[in-house]
Amino acid sequence: MTHHRPQQASLVPLADRMRPTGVDDFVGQEHLLGTGKLLRRMLESSELTSIIMWGPPGTGKTTLAHIIAETTSAFFVPLSAVTSGIKDVRQVVSDAISNKNLHGRQTILFVDEIHRFNKAQQDAFLPSVEKGDIILVGATTENPSFEVVAPLLSRTKVLVFKPLSDAHLKQILLRAVNAAAMGLGALNIEPSPDVLDYIVAYAQGDARVALNTLELAAMMSTADSTGRRRLTPAIAAEALQKKVLLYDKSGEEHYNLISALHKSMRHSDVDASLYWLIRMLEAGEDPLYIVRRLVRFASEDIGNADPRALRVALDARDAFHFIGLPEGNLAIAQAVIYLATAPKSNALYTAYAAAQHAIQATGSLPVPLHLRNAPTELMKNIGYGSGYKYAHNFADAIIDQECLPAEIRGRQFYAPSERGYEKIIKERLLFIAQKKKQPGQG
Repeated sequence: MTHHRPQQASLVPLADRMRPTGVDDFVGQEHLLGTGKLLRRMLESSELTSIIMWGPPGTGKTTLAHIIAETTSAFFVPLSAVTSGIKDVRQVVSDAISNKNLHGRQTILFVDEIHRFNKAQQDAFLPSVEKGDIILVGATTENPSFEVVAPLLSRTKVLVFKPLSDAHLKQILLRAVNAAAMGLGALNIEPSPDVLDYIVAYAQGDARVALNTLELAAMMSTADSTGRRRLTPAIAAEALQKKVLLYDKSGEEHYNLISALHKSMRHSDVDASLYWLIRMLEAGEDPLYIVRRLVRFASEDIGNADPRALRVALDARDAFHFIGLPEGNLAIAQAVIYLATAPKSNALYTAYAAAQHAIQATGSLPVPLHLRNAPTELMKNIGYGSGYKYAHNFADAIIDQECLPAEIRGRQFYAPSERGYEKIIKERLLFIAQKKKQPGQG
């Protein structure tokens, strides 16, 4: 299919010039657009329903919205969640109802970055989507489960877009190199065998990034005596200057990476732990956010199996504050290696949860009288502190005296493991229990 653009080609970015206008030109997302697949059937029958396209940047969401516009008889109205508000939505809905009544044509409302609409703005779509006044086509890079209100989510079909494969990206780049009218064909670009692979590796599944990189590298190259522009990885590297990793500190990838770090340390995989740590640091994550997670990990996944782990995590925080970037990152890496290789136990975590559950089940049980402080004569007279035995007056400072409320007497919350220092704690608890049974300890 031909590409129709209102502006002079040289003034439009290559990524936009090469945007396909038909399904047959679309690269990738075969699970949605392959023969007989859901979205292709919808387009071929022109029986569209409201959809939300969820996937990484540069995977074809906006392109597909334009293809929907060009292959359907419906009116097509684009809105950006960055610049639009409820007033704009209501105006579109009003016009859509008028067009439906006057012309018998539906209106497709395309909302780019729909996750940027707040709850009230998203709620404004509900009546119109439910009644069929508009067909909503939303695009988002964020997980709709978290970013789209449940009522709207239940009224739409979520289509998951996958990152483009290396083969997809290479196909797109070759098309741009050879396209004479809308691509770079007029520049006589001659890419070296490995430069396209270099750009593909950099783009990480994002077609827009790949095309922008190719265009910039082509602009930086110079023609030789034969008029050919030879494109090499060195020129592409110069165009890139610095690789920017796929990362969004407030989006799903942020939580995916911190989860990978946490679980790698839990599995005692030191190399994977270092990899995920450095992935986050190189992408610009706040180092102190990572340290806060290390402090949590030290208690949740190590606990008293190695009591020093908590101190190591806190020392990493202090060292980072003292040194700053970039040297302070080494202290964080040191802590990650220590935590990854430390003996693991979740006994502290499960003990906390067990005690919490007991409190929720039994409510605010009164403190036993013998444990209550008695600073006044009245309190002493009504039994506060009565029967309390001072542990230091007994052998080994161990006494068989119940400290839990009567309703949950004898309950055990903490069960140390056999790993690391907790093995010593377990032996100590056994010694304490045996000592309490001896005569004279109660």
